[in-house]
Amino acid sequence: MLIDSHCHLNYKGLIEDQANVLDRARASGVGLMLNIATRESEWDDVLATAIREPDVWATVGIHPHEADEHPHIDTAKLVDRAAHPRVVGIGETGLDYYYDHSDRERQQGSFRSHIVASRETGLPLIVHTRDAEEDTLAIMRDEMGKGAYTGVIHCFTASGAFADAAMDLGFYISISGIVTFKSAKDLQETAARLPLDRLLVETDSPFLAPVPHRGRPCEPAFVADTARFLANLRGERLEDLAAATSANFRALFTKAA
Repeated sequence: MLIDSHCHLNYKGLIEDQANVLDRARASGVGLMLNIATRESEWDDVLATAIREPDVWATVGIHPHEADEHPHIDTAKLVDRAAHPRVVGIGETGLDYYYDHSDRERQQGSFRSHIVASRETGLPLIVHTRDAEEDTLAIMRDEMGKGAYTGVIHCFTASGAFADAAMDLGFYISISGIVTFKSAKDLQETAARLPLDRLLVETDSPFLAPVPHRGRPCEPAFVADTARFLANLRGERLEDLAAATSANFRALFTKAA
């Protein structure tokens, strides 16, 4: 069994055909999916899917792109919504300096609010970071000094040094379909050496469809293609990688287990 540790089932490209998307995922051996929230307006819909579908879980969070539009979302609001039994994680959150859709200081403040919510609830943090390794790591380290929390660096594309530093803080690393791209040589080198007990797989669907599905909306079924590529890259059996990444998901997202 495989677990898609990060997907957006309520986004355009999947929501129009969600029932069939889920059926195709199950037929491909995907046993669980984590449906990720990125803005307050979608929290109810993301949760409703998880309530309706027993193999789908939900998170609550504000993407760094949305920080400017959500100054009212603080730790207390996140903690309150995370109390629902189908909400198993906080995020996605983090820093994105590539697009800078939101003010960097607001992104940082939102990120810290999510970390505190993770610490208070005991739920893992789902971290997005792009072109912001130094600040992401500085905040993670500073907040870890105030009290432990757990989490995952999702859709990992950062440096190998960042991966090592994140794992030193107890974080997991989640690999998406980007690893199958011909241009992703640096990522492939990092993914090949990550400890098996810190590895997750994801689609980030409907984005980043892996080879051989490039040019199509991505969907959770395609996590099987990413896992197959990753297993071959690492010289492992697909069955072993699937078992390990599923066990890692349950070890991290204990509320789902």
